[in-house]
Amino acid sequence: MTLARCLAYPRAVLWSFFGIRRGAAAREEITTLHPAGLIATGVALAAGLVLLLVSVARAMVAWLGT
Repeated sequence: MTLARCLAYPRAVLWSFFGIRRGAAAREEITTLHPAGLIATGVALAAGLVLLLVSVARAMVAWLGT
């Protein structure tokens, strides 16, 4: 698997998170990328986002001394 193909999954999922993707590009991704890979990438990126937000919140609480 090439690097470009590996990066296509996170790129497609991140565009979906933002909700902005042109129709032709979205249709091309649907035909070339596997659904299981997209689902796994989406779950991993969502979990990473949650962990990032929790870490930032904990750091701010600790920094404010509450």
